[in-house]
Amino acid sequence: MKSSLTALADTAKQQTTMLKKIAKAQGVTVAEWQLLLKLQAGFDTQEKLATEMQLDTSTLSRQLASLVKKEKLSKEAVGRDRRQLIYTVTPLGENAAAVINADYEKFEASIFDKWPQDEQNLLRILLNRLNKSVERTLSE
Repeated sequence: MKSSLTALADTAKQQTTMLKKIAKAQGVTVAEWQLLLKLQAGFDTQEKLATEMQLDTSTLSRQLASLVKKEKLSKEAVGRDRRQLIYTVTPLGENAAAVINADYEKFEASIFDKWPQDEQNLLRILLNRLNKSVERTLSE
């Protein structure tokens, strides 16, 4: 039997593989999907997004440019010097995010469809406890 952390790492790899497939079907990367979600939550400038997502400006610029090119975002120059950009999710971007969210929820539901609710709750409790233990150990 695998150790707990090994099994968790294997599960994370499988989850990442599926999430990449789901996002790719909508023409975006997982990082771009996460960016769309942050934009929908109101983080509409590069500065706000960089702070919220803890990304360097050059990485964020590439991702934003890619989403604009894919017509998932629009941008508008504002301010006196027109250098600050406000990003808005387009209907194509809204649709992509919605489909990815729905497909991911279906994926998660299919994993747990045979699990009783009490076992699902216990797993959440144990995973949260594991997360706190790892955080505590790393901060020591």
